[in-house]
Formats: sequence, structure tokens, C-alpha cells
Amino acid sequence: MFKKILIANRGEIAVRVIRACRELGITSVAVYSDVDRASLHVRKADEAYHIGPPAAAESYLNLGKILDVAKRRGADAIHPGYGFLSENAKFAAACAQAGVKFIGPTSASMEMMGSKTRARQEMEKAGVPFVPGTSRGLESVEQAKQVAAKIGYPVMLKAAAGGGGKGMRLVHTPEELKPALEAAQSEAERAFGDREVYVEKAIINPRHIEMQVLADEHGNTVYLGERECSIQRRHQKVLEESPSPIVDASMRMRMGEVAVRVAKAAGYTNAGTVEFLVDQDNNFYFLEMNTRLQVEHPVTELVTGLDLVHLQIRIAAGEKLPFRQEDIRIRGHAMECRIYAEDPDNNYFPSPGKITLLLSPSGPGIRQDSGMYEGWTVPIDYDPLLAKLIGYGTDRTQAISRLTRALHEYFVGGIKTNISLFRRILTDADFQAGKLDTGYLDRLLKSKPPEARGGHPEVAAIAAGIFAILDPASAPAGTGNSFPKTANGTDASGWKRTARVEALG
Repeated sequence: MFKKILIANRGEIAVRVIRACRELGITSVAVYSDVDRASLHVRKADEAYHIGPPAAAESYLNLGKILDVAKRRGADAIHPGYGFLSENAKFAAACAQAGVKFIGPTSASMEMMGSKTRARQEMEKAGVPFVPGTSRGLESVEQAKQVAAKIGYPVMLKAAAGGGGKGMRLVHTPEELKPALEAAQSEAERAFGDREVYVEKAIINPRHIEMQVLADEHGNTVYLGERECSIQRRHQKVLEESPSPIVDASMRMRMGEVAVRVAKAAGYTNAGTVEFLVDQDNNFYFLEMNTRLQVEHPVTELVTGLDLVHLQIRIAAGEKLPFRQEDIRIRGHAMECRIYAEDPDNNYFPSPGKITLLLSPSGPGIRQDSGMYEGWTVPIDYDPLLAKLIGYGTDRTQAISRLTRALHEYFVGGIKTNISLFRRILTDADFQAGKLDTGYLDRLLKSKPPEARGGHPEVAAIAAGIFAILDPASAPAGTGNSFPKTANGTDASGWKRTARVEALG
């Protein structure tokens, strides 16, 4: 087993990996930029080292600086988390050359699956079902028109090196194709330095369902069940759950077997995710493979009882998977809300700033993976993900109920968050019925929110309590700013006064 692991990341995922290291008795090493000096992952790690200015290119994306810290501090492995360098084949190769174990797949597997066109070519050889379209980049507008006419409109243009919705264009008619292709190529070049774009048939109102896989370095590969990821905004996942409302045991086995075939075709090791599009007839098609740990991995951990980060580390250390496919059972239901520092009333723009008050939810079936704390200043330089709130129950109804209750306990003061969005989603009739597709959230946001009935007395009570805590002198009479007096007119004991103030929170 490794003695020391450097976490080449920040925020909640860095905290998650640090906790796994501590549980395994491994020394954790954090790295941080100028604006992250006071971040939670820096406080939690056994060691922490500065790697540069706020710009990610000069800090968290700087291969040389990270490897230099790893070598100087004696780290024998690097965990990349997700984002940043997690799917960078050059970084994985550089780690191998430096004699530091990269906790993830090999650079060759990353290169194969990192290009969507190359991945489609390899999956075609392996007999994996994928959406009709081209397996190579388009060479001209004329070629695009010929392919689109053959597979039928609407079609989707996609960047071969893409992700996060960049370099994507939905095309409904031949007249739209030329400008859409030029725009997609231009955006792909700006975002990824690669203007290669391919075309595939657009599946109308698909579901986005992914399958978690694990593969050790001894040839053993298993699937751990699916995650429903259809609730998306601008092609970014917002809420995920496991299992999917539409996947039964038979469909799960078929999707899982295809996912294992994909992983084996790529020579894949460690944790990965195979993503599928599912049409309205429940036919599924290979979309892509994410060669890293996913943001939404906690929902799989809860329904399987497995610790994916522990398993990642053990696999990278050369251990065999401690179970077989038939040993894996799906129990209960889990949902995850991605809590972002963004303003729902201002087109979900980022909302950096100081967290002045933090009331965190807890209770039965609630897990929170967080990278924030009260008094911390959220920087504007990085992705605004603050935390992940996960609810678990014996079934989907109980998971929704617990998560709804937890969201009403959640308060982040000083900045804006998207907590209100999740309250709206969880109370929506279509969501509760499992009627989901990738266009669900756009439709929900365009619809008029339900009218408030009878006001919100509970919100007023919480607000009064918060004001009393922050500034007792400004609190209205009767909200707790006056304390009982003793017989001689002085305040009661400090213990009683503190207890009353804390009770208001």
C-alpha cells in the first residue's frame, strides 16, 4: 500500500480523497493556489504546499509543479479527483515516467477514450451499440449533408475532444447545417485546441444513463449498477440518482455487460463510467466513457455499500478486486444534489463571496460531501461547486422525502446558491413520477413556479433567528434578544444566554 498520496485537486473531491487516505492510514498531501490557501482541503490534509497563482493553468493544471511537489515530498501516488488533470493522458504518462503511480487508467486508455471519434471506432470493432453517425471527423460541409440526409434530421454535431456541451450543435434542417458546423468547429478549437467535429443522429428526449465500472490490473472487470443523469442544464448534470426509475434487472444486466465490454476493449483499469443515451423505447446506445471518478459517485457507494475511492487506491496499489460480479447487490435508492454558488435569480451566474453563516443538514439517510465552511470566501476562479447533498432511502419515495427535508434544513448565508432549484425539482409531479429526459429541466425552468400559499412562516422564523444571532441588538422584540434577569436585575448566566442564542439557529 502507498505511504503518501498527493491529491492534485481542490474543493469537495480533494476533501473526499483526503478522508479515504486517513481511513487507510496513508499520509495525504494537498496542493493549493493563492486563493485556496484557507480552503477546507488544505486544512484537512496532513501536508499542504503552494503551487502558484489562481489561474488554473499556472497551478492545478501545471503538470511540472504538481510532479515537483510529489517528488520533493516523497509521494508515491497521485489521485487526480475529477476535472483538471484527471483525464489528461500526458499527465498520466508523466507520472509513470517520474515513478509516481497515477490513480486511474493508463495514458493509452485515456487517449483511446478521450477522443469520441476514436472511441466510436474502437467500439464499432467491439460490437458495442452506438448512435448512428460518423466515426471520424467531418471533412467538409458536403460530407456532413450527405451523412445527415442518410441518417435523417435532426442531427447533432459534436466535438471529438468535447465535453460539457462545448462544440455541440443541434441541427433540424439542411439550411442550418453549414453555419452550425462552422460554429461547432470554431468553439471546439477554442475550448479544446482541436476543431474535429463529427455528426450523429439526434435522439429526441433521450435519457442519459451511465454505468459505473471497476477494473483491476489483473484482468477482472465488474459493473456496479447505473445512475440516472437526465436532469441537466446546458448539458451539465444537476441531480443524479441510482438506480434509474426505468431500468429493471434485465436491462441493468444488458447495459452492464456492454459497459464491461467497452472497458475491456479499451484495456481499462481503475474506476470509470460508461455513458449511454436511452430512447423512448428503452433502447440504449454508447455515448462515451469518462476515464475518472465521477462527481456523482456517492449515489453508487450508497446503493452498493462499496467505497469507490478506497477501491481506486487499492487497485492502483496492485490489489485484486475483492468481489465478483455476482456478489454485487443494489439496495435502496440514492439521490445527489450538486450545490453550486450561483444565483438562480440572475441566470445562474456564479456567486462568489464570503460564507457568513452555514446551517448544514443531517439526520437519517443524509450524506454531505462538502468543500466549504462558515467564514470561507468562495473564489470566482474555479467551478462553483460547493458541496453534494445525498439522500438515501429504502426506496425512491423515501429518498425524495429525506432529501426534501434536508434541503429545508440547508442555509448558506453571504452568497447565492441553487438550493431553491432542488426544492422545486423534488416537489414536481413529473420528477416524482420518474418522467425524465435531458430536456426535463429546461421545461421546468420555463414553466411558472407554483404560487406560494399562505406565505412562508417557517422562513420568517428562521430569518428572525439568524438576525438575532448575527446582531442581537437589531432583532425585534420577542425574538430572543432579551434574556431573563436575575433577582438583582443582571443577566442570567452566560451558559443560559448561550443556550438560548444557539437554540435560535
